[in-house]
Amino acid sequence: MMEHVLACIDASSYADSVCDLAAWASQRLTMPVELLHVVQRSDAVASRGDLSGAIGLGVKTSLMEELVTLEAADAKLKVERGRLLLTAAEKRLRDHGAVDVRVSHRHGGIVETILEREEEARVVVIGKRGAGHEFATGHIGSMLERVVRGSTKPVFVAPREHTEPTNIVFAYDASPAAKRALGRLIASDLFTDMPINLVMADTDNEAHRRSLSDAATRLGPDRNVTVTLEQGKAESVISQVVERTPGAMLMMGAYGHSPIRTLIVGSTTTTMIRTVHVPVLLVR
Repeated sequence: MMEHVLACIDASSYADSVCDLAAWASQRLTMPVELLHVVQRSDAVASRGDLSGAIGLGVKTSLMEELVTLEAADAKLKVERGRLLLTAAEKRLRDHGAVDVRVSHRHGGIVETILEREEEARVVVIGKRGAGHEFATGHIGSMLERVVRGSTKPVFVAPREHTEPTNIVFAYDASPAAKRALGRLIASDLFTDMPINLVMADTDNEAHRRSLSDAATRLGPDRNVTVTLEQGKAESVISQVVERTPGAMLMMGAYGHSPIRTLIVGSTTTTMIRTVHVPVLLVR
């Protein structure tokens, strides 16, 4: 399969934004979209609470048969709902100018399937939260975090409301992850002709200004590049720059620390995904 944009949707309200962002990427990269929806198998006994052990054997047998029937009906409903979801999403992608669309309707683990299907993808597009957590505004989806940590490809995180990206806010701290993301920014056709603001949240000194200047130089003389160096917490500085930038998309290296350390002290990556309301492109 040729390189493509992998758009991952579920029944959440983020599906439209995922489609719109994937269509935008498809046009800029001149690549088709693989539209993926995964039906995750549920355990009817576990989901309804298996109390059969507390009642008589005859009733237990009857209950188990009923649960098996319910599980089969539930699985059929999920497949049909997924088919309708994919049909609507495919139409939206085509209406928004996607180069081509291929539909994948899969069964299995959501994260595992996404990581399997990303092998030939240039970029993965996924919503900030899934159907189970879309109104938990203080959190990002657990599926999203697992995908980003496991993925080897850039991951575009779609907000609930889509606005076409026209300006790049690049969070730069001169870390290895940031330098890898800068390399991706330099090489990819996705960002051609887009103005770039290199943002560093740190003390204003010669070393940091030189680091930003070196990064700007790497981008080349033909790029529209500005630099911002402001002292403060990275989360606050970056958020403020994003808010005052029309049509912003945020680009940054993903998870600079180990997962264990992140569990203890938190992560700038997670905070930025959670707090900004623009597309976020994460590069490992």
